Amino acid sequence: MPDQTNAVRQQTTIKRPRVTGVGRLLILVYGILALAATGRSVFQIIDRFSEAPVAFTLSGLAAVVYIVATIALIAPGHVWYRVAWITISFELAGVLVIGTLSLVAPEVLGLTSIDPFGRQATVWSVYGMGYLFIPLVLPILGMLWLSKHKPIADAGPAQVPPTDASDVGDRS
Repeated sequence: MPDQTNAVRQQTTIKRPRVTGVGRLLILVYGILALAATGRSVFQIIDRFSEAPVAFTLSGLAAVVYIVATIALIAPGHVWYRVAWITISFELAGVLVIGTLSLVAPEVLGLTSIDPFGRQATVWSVYGMGYLFIPLVLPILGMLWLSKHKPIADAGPAQVPPTDASDVGDRS
């Protein structure tokens, strides 16, 4: 009986990692994009904020979204899983809204040019064209991956059936 109890306890405490296979590649790309967006937005805000303050502020927001999404994809548990969904959904909405505005009404963002490789380009302008459309495709892949990798239900400590004091000495 003690061997069975230990086996049950070991099975319930072993957790399958959520970050395997394609998930590692997804997290790597998110991490790289987080670094790229952070570097670009910090430089733009320091060097030329007056040129397009709305666009560069949104670029900084995108960097924060990528950082939080990267952490949320790595961290285990239901709360981080939900944070990943929220940040990745926000990312997709941001890419679509900012991408569309940068093409149809760039003046709303304070942009004077829609050149995806120009001085005023941001990570989400023209749907991320300056980043090879990775900002447009990545949230879709992230959502697909999240939908197939839901967190494992936390069973908590293993439940060991109580032993009756009367059958302690009665082992046959």
